[in-house]
Amino acid sequence: MHVTLVHVYVKSAHIDDFIAATQLNHEASIQEAGNRRFDVLQAPDNPSHFILYEAYASAEAAAAHKKTAHYLVWRDTVAEWMAEPRQGVRYEGLFPQG
Repeated sequence: MHVTLVHVYVKSAHIDDFIAATQLNHEASIQEAGNRRFDVLQAPDNPSHFILYEAYASAEAAAAHKKTAHYLVWRDTVAEWMAEPRQGVRYEGLFPQG
């Protein structure tokens, strides 16, 4: 399984906007054939810090996600709201398998 933890720091004035835009991206992403999980996490001690937990069946499925209309809209919508560039950290998902 192809897993990426995407760390996002959002400008405080745009936290609610970011959550709304990311919810739309989440709802569409979990419908993708290769998607296994797409969790959106917010740090309780720093509300401007989010982690997107993205799990796909394969590297190809993860790459296909980045070509979807909903991802491209999300990327362009939230770009100016970020306090710093987002950082994706890649992991190999061991369990559950598939």
